[in-house]
Amino acid sequence: MTALPLPQRLLVGFTLFAMFFGAGNLIFPPWLGAQAGTEGVAALAGFLVTAVGFPILGVMAVAESGGLKTLAGRVHPVFAFVFMLLIYLSIGPCLAIPRTASTSFEMVVRPVLEHFGALDAPFAGWTLLGASQLVYSVVFFLIAYVLALNPEKLTNRLGRVLCPTLIVLIAVLWAGVFINPLGAPAAPQGGYAANAFFSGFIDGYQTMDTLAALNFGLIIAMNIRALGIKTESGVVKETVFAGVVAAVIFFCVYGALTQVGGEANALSGGFENGAQILSAAANTLFGPLGSVLLGLVFFIACLNTCVGLIACCSNYFETLVPKLGYRGWAALFAVVSMVLANAGLTLILKLSIPVLIAIYPVALVLIVLALITIVWRRLPEFKWVYPTTIFFTAVVSITAGIEGFGVTVPFFSTLCSQLPWFSQGLQWVGPAVGGFFVGLLLSWKIPHCCHPRT
Repeated sequence: MTALPLPQRLLVGFTLFAMFFGAGNLIFPPWLGAQAGTEGVAALAGFLVTAVGFPILGVMAVAESGGLKTLAGRVHPVFAFVFMLLIYLSIGPCLAIPRTASTSFEMVVRPVLEHFGALDAPFAGWTLLGASQLVYSVVFFLIAYVLALNPEKLTNRLGRVLCPTLIVLIAVLWAGVFINPLGAPAAPQGGYAANAFFSGFIDGYQTMDTLAALNFGLIIAMNIRALGIKTESGVVKETVFAGVVAAVIFFCVYGALTQVGGEANALSGGFENGAQILSAAANTLFGPLGSVLLGLVFFIACLNTCVGLIACCSNYFETLVPKLGYRGWAALFAVVSMVLANAGLTLILKLSIPVLIAIYPVALVLIVLALITIVWRRLPEFKWVYPTTIFFTAVVSITAGIEGFGVTVPFFSTLCSQLPWFSQGLQWVGPAVGGFFVGLLLSWKIPHCCHPRT
């Protein structure tokens, strides 16, 4: 078979969307809509660049490059190892996987306990809240582990059932707002008033989808091969098509959720996050049924992403330590993530932002270099380009990430604050462009034997 039939192509696209669409994808667009208000379209445009455009392009770039290890290896083998390890730990047991359980708990179980006033009720030496979170996380990760045991079957499990269910539930919520508008968008707040597009651009980091994209391509390729495509060119072609399908769904879903947030902001002041905005909108539109609807949306979205992340992380770490095996790694990640999930969503989010500020620009630039290489096939022959571009970017982004923990980096913090677009959080763009041209110049001037990857 050289190409998949259209129904199977759409199915693979739904699977890719389901793997990406988790807790962050649900809570950030409504928050963006509420904060951006009348500037919601501009903010959404910026958000779509980093939350949809780069992730989908990342899947395509990695597939075209022959895998993340090959792509990152164009910088240096040591960089490839460290970068991949950091990404897998970030989207895996350290941040993203625990976040799926803690976020869904906040939206599925906590509202029930609040309704009955039982958050602090004692239970076997625990509060009922703490005991409930422990039980919930155990059940949640047990289900995710079972679903992840056969990653080549995710198309059937996610694409055929869970993804369509999720889309229908979100469509019901949006239809409620469309039929019964909640209010008019307010004036933009904070950074959205000054520059809505760039504020949305930075907010797209928090979905973590670009980091996940560098790894999900492997899982999607496994599913495409399981459907009968055997040639590498065929797998790449089907991956690209799946990316286009997923992008179209994302545009529709993010647009709907941003509209919900923009209108729901009229219900109350003082919302602290997108989850509270969605909860208020659902309860206003559907009453008690709204809490059930929203709980199902969050549970399915978080479970989808958790399964995809466990699968891709286990595949990677199996290559590092084969003795433990795929199932062993999947079990380990499920257990570790279950423990960290009980630390609470607030702590996980607090730690994730500086880490993403440090890693995300490097991932974006690596994807851009891969896309340039697709158009200009000779670029890897200029062997200094990848190393210098990534190095210049990393120095600035890592400095910003360290500052996110409240630590000033001598000399570099002052230097980075003078760079263009510093106030927009894009101070890494200038060094990345400069590093690209420095790499071209060095490749031309320095003999081949002195290149960094020889």
